[in-house]
Amino acid sequence: MLLLEVEMALIIEKVILISVILMGSLGIAMYATWAERKVAAVMQDRIGPNRAGPCGLLQPLADGLKLFFKEEIIPDRSTRFIFILGPCLAMFTATMTSAVVPWGPDITIGDHVISLQVADINIGILFVFAVVSLGVYGIMLGGWASNNKFSLLSSIRAASQAISYELAMGISLIALLMMTGSLSLREIVQQQHGFWQDGYFSWNFFKQPLGFIIFLTCSFAELNRAPFDLPECESELNMGYHQEYSSMKLGFYLFAEYINLFVSSAIISTLFFGGYNFPFMDQVQAAVPSVVFGIVCVSALMVKVVSMILFFMFVRWTLPRFRYDQLMKLGWRSLIPLALVNMLITGGVILWVIKK
Repeated sequence: MLLLEVEMALIIEKVILISVILMGSLGIAMYATWAERKVAAVMQDRIGPNRAGPCGLLQPLADGLKLFFKEEIIPDRSTRFIFILGPCLAMFTATMTSAVVPWGPDITIGDHVISLQVADINIGILFVFAVVSLGVYGIMLGGWASNNKFSLLSSIRAASQAISYELAMGISLIALLMMTGSLSLREIVQQQHGFWQDGYFSWNFFKQPLGFIIFLTCSFAELNRAPFDLPECESELNMGYHQEYSSMKLGFYLFAEYINLFVSSAIISTLFFGGYNFPFMDQVQAAVPSVVFGIVCVSALMVKVVSMILFFMFVRWTLPRFRYDQLMKLGWRSLIPLALVNMLITGGVILWVIKK
């Protein structure tokens, strides 16, 4: 009976945590659209959204309601089931990747320990790669099922782009995994404890700067963000793979893009910037209760995540779009060789340190 109560308490705890992460992801994705338009306005000397609510803060709600109440259109010549499945799969995979991100340390309330991670699996990085790879199917299925040549061309671009840049991204992470010796995201965060450890910077950004640059560049391509937004190249392919979509099916594709932006920023912060770690955290932990310390750690992670999101937005409105041949050349001729060289150098340094 006691074991059953413990299991039920664990299930309830996980359901609440999943609900909070899901609602938080949707809320951040919603207001990332507002932030994107405001950042663009600032960089282009415009005002941006300013009609719905103070400073346009209700604009995301207005846009969501507009999409929700718009007429649902499914083309006659489309493959209906797959046409509906595409955006659902894109949205599902976007929300799944947040399950292995450690959002904060364990919180102790009395004798009960609450984990701020949905699933601490020892292959967390592989899980992220697997789910991200599935997300491409949402784009491919939507583009193919639309029975529109522009949508199909766009989905083929997205698939080839994702395959090309996932190779460089995976190889760049091998060097990081050689240093950490673990695929668990929580273990990787714990190894970056604080900011300065034993006379060295503890964050992986300082240990793997080239790996970070390669991973970040590949993230732009994986997210279809400018300057790698070739699947949505309006001058060539109109709207791209979601050209035939309307109402909430279009909303799912747009939401999935911004949820992926949020989760990718969280993963980059976790892998390279210490996750929820911050300078002087041991002193803070000793001075405040466990719950307060957990809130401070989650806030530290969110500051890093928001900073990464803003960086993605600044780059979008700074750099021009690549040509498709330039995009593929950069992936195959530059990033993959660089990632291999970085991996070899890292392995050589580790062997030298071990022998020494």
